Amino acid sequence: MQAPHGTPQFPKRLAGYDLRSTPILRTDVLVIGGGIAGAAAALHAADAGAQVLVLAKDEFDVTNTAWAQGGIAAVQLPEDSLEAHVADTLRVGAGIADPLVVERFVRAAGDAVAWLERLGARFDHVADDPKAPLRLSREGGHSHARVVHAHGDATGREIQRVLAQALHQHPRITVRTHVFVRDLVLAEGRCVGAIGLQDGLELAVEAGATLVAGGGTGQIYRETTNPTGASGDGHAMCFRAGARLADCEFVQFHPTTLYIAGASRFLISEVVRGAGAVLRDRNGDRFMLGVHPMAELAPRDVVSRAILDRMVATNDTHVYLDLSGVKTDPHALFPSIARICSSFDLDLAKDPIPVRPGAHYFVGGAITDSDGRTTVPGLFAVGEASATGLHGANRLASNSLLEGAVGGARAGSTAAATAWEPHPGLPRGADGPPIAKDPPRLLHDDLLYSLKSLMWRQVGLRRSGPSLQDASARIGFWHHYLVKAPLPDRARCELANMLTTAALVATAAIARAESRGTHFRDDHPERNDATFCRRIFLERTVDGAIATTLGPLHPGTDRGLG
Repeated sequence: MQAPHGTPQFPKRLAGYDLRSTPILRTDVLVIGGGIAGAAAALHAADAGAQVLVLAKDEFDVTNTAWAQGGIAAVQLPEDSLEAHVADTLRVGAGIADPLVVERFVRAAGDAVAWLERLGARFDHVADDPKAPLRLSREGGHSHARVVHAHGDATGREIQRVLAQALHQHPRITVRTHVFVRDLVLAEGRCVGAIGLQDGLELAVEAGATLVAGGGTGQIYRETTNPTGASGDGHAMCFRAGARLADCEFVQFHPTTLYIAGASRFLISEVVRGAGAVLRDRNGDRFMLGVHPMAELAPRDVVSRAILDRMVATNDTHVYLDLSGVKTDPHALFPSIARICSSFDLDLAKDPIPVRPGAHYFVGGAITDSDGRTTVPGLFAVGEASATGLHGANRLASNSLLEGAVGGARAGSTAAATAWEPHPGLPRGADGPPIAKDPPRLLHDDLLYSLKSLMWRQVGLRRSGPSLQDASARIGFWHHYLVKAPLPDRARCELANMLTTAALVATAAIARAESRGTHFRDDHPERNDATFCRRIFLERTVDGAIATTLGPLHPGTDRGLG
């Protein structure tokens, strides 16, 4: 199908603004997002002497970080090694991960864990003795137990707690919650701040350096482990601002999301399988043994597709996670998961837990150098909003919190230095996209559900050229008529961001005519290193289209910034 309006056009901004009627805040460093990446950046920028403003979309307990269960991958055991962690990351990354970047992050992992402990994070220790070694778990794709966790399965919540406390206590950091950042602002080709919405009213922020850390995108899919605010805002605003993006075809699905019709989706952490839980179908067959040598601990894309295939083969909506073989009491090991399951009268130790895959992590984002700089001067990206080269075509479990802590620290320190460089300041105003004289009448929830269902069916775990082309055309058409209507509120802007991010995924997936990592094409099921052991770059053209470039894999330290 061809979209009725032709090639989709994505505007430079979602709406115009006029500073004559807009309150203006000024700061050295603006951080958009309050998860581990944004918080680490803010704290290190402030420690470097900068005044920092953190804008969080919701409360601090509503972030992808807070919802993370597994932990932080960091080598601790004598039988483990940094070289093994690097090798595991590169293997899972399927030829696209940057070896220099991987080594840098892995080597910094221990210091990141120590930094969080100094802030007050209470990670699990052997024998519950804080002076004893850290208690470690093993997750999918790892050759050794090296995942540091807290309270069994509540690592993200513990990290978010100490980071929020540190942000509020730092004398050079100001925090504002419930601020939706609508657009980045550029002047003379440099990012100089952003326009946000708080309580339905506009506010402007002028900043010497702006750092985007709001990278969650899972809500573009019908099934996801992400909180409701994960609507692709960071990716969409970076794209509109002219930043170059990469790796957007690689969307990681977590294999085991609690699936009960009508219930909110809840992640069943990979550490559960690391502790001995196995996957079975409705007939009780343990199907992963014939799929991969690592069985349930295979990389997440392998396990997720195997579950989907088994659901189709058995004509079922889910498979089952069986914890009967876990030697230690699972209620003690996984208290949060046990509590959620018990609310549905499921006993974690005895009852098979219904699970299915859910969109979990967006591998791609704005390309950055080793200090978090994007291709737009004055603009930084960290965490899930960035494409650092760490993950390649698939993220190794528990490398995401690692990336947020390490990358955020480095970007924050660099942003503090950048903030004092001369910049032109906020323009006095700017026009938004033209509004139709007779704007379309929209059913917001209907369009939202249509997008999420389309992405799940056609741009999800299994893809093909024709279905991707069809999805791209539909997304473009929906975006076309959405932006013809006024965009006054957060919900409408979020939907525009979701459509933009979905278009980026579909466009990159069309361009990669092979299967690699999280990206699987039924019409091109084999990996093709000769043509596609490269990265796909995406940029907004002058007329608002999405331009794709098949670029070099690791072009030096700039990795596509030149």
